[in-house]
Amino acid sequence: MNANALRGVLPITLAYALVGASFTANGLLGAYPYAGGQALRYGAACLLLLPLIGRGGLAPLRALTARHWARLAALAAVGMVGFNLAVLAAERTAEPAVPGVLVGCAPVVVAVLVPLVDGRRPAPAVLYGALLVAAGAFTVQGWGRTDTAGIGWSVAALAGEVGFTVLAVPVLRLLGPRLLTAAVCGMGAVEAALLGLAVDGSGFVRLPTPLETGALVWQAVLATVVGFVLFYAGVQRVGMERATLFTGAIPIAAALSAALVGDGSFGLPQATGSLLVGAGAALGTGLLGRRAPATVTGRAA
Repeated sequence: MNANALRGVLPITLAYALVGASFTANGLLGAYPYAGGQALRYGAACLLLLPLIGRGGLAPLRALTARHWARLAALAAVGMVGFNLAVLAAERTAEPAVPGVLVGCAPVVVAVLVPLVDGRRPAPAVLYGALLVAAGAFTVQGWGRTDTAGIGWSVAALAGEVGFTVLAVPVLRLLGPRLLTAAVCGMGAVEAALLGLAVDGSGFVRLPTPLETGALVWQAVLATVVGFVLFYAGVQRVGMERATLFTGAIPIAAALSAALVGDGSFGLPQATGSLLVGAGAALGTGLLGRRAPATVTGRAA
């Protein structure tokens, strides 16, 4: 197995698994104001990361241009706050599997879109691997009841998942995983708070119950601080096209965590889908090949 590829895909897989497991935690926040919960989650994550960066570690922020800051704001709005809002809105009229399946198509979109933006042809192995991952995600989750609004919001969630990776790449080179995560979490907290004030007024945040506190801590510490940093560290090694192949770990982790807490089951469809996701990821990332996968690609902004 290619050692460089392995050092890249392990943190990415763990990051997506943490995000998938957080879907179970989301079920405990159904009664908590959406925007307020996001503001607390991202604000806490930013504060937790700052001591790990140190005062001198903030220096790269001074090198960012107005265009870089606009990209960070868009990343927080589209890939974080917007993504979660789209999933929540989709699940009002659609079963959770519907946005899950659409988000599972992110590797296919990235495998085609990113090379075209860079003026090159999609890599066949990455594209075929992405199709296998999407098929595996569908097999794990199936397809649920929905309507036009549910599909529309699910497509918006797909756009958010793609934006979370694509918008980050040029700034990732300058800031690194930890500082980038802290910066976008700070912006995400401000954006979520402003959204909450506009929609819910002063009631956009309240004291959470013990169960809600546990869910928010999971999302802030594991899904955000640990998950985001691991994901962006992996992207630096394998590139964003290959990194998104591991979105298939999200529905697998969601199914496993739901089964562990008694809210779901993990049977033959989930096992089959997991094998498809693993096969697609191995094919697309070249885990079994001799050549190391490319590092982060994309134009600087």
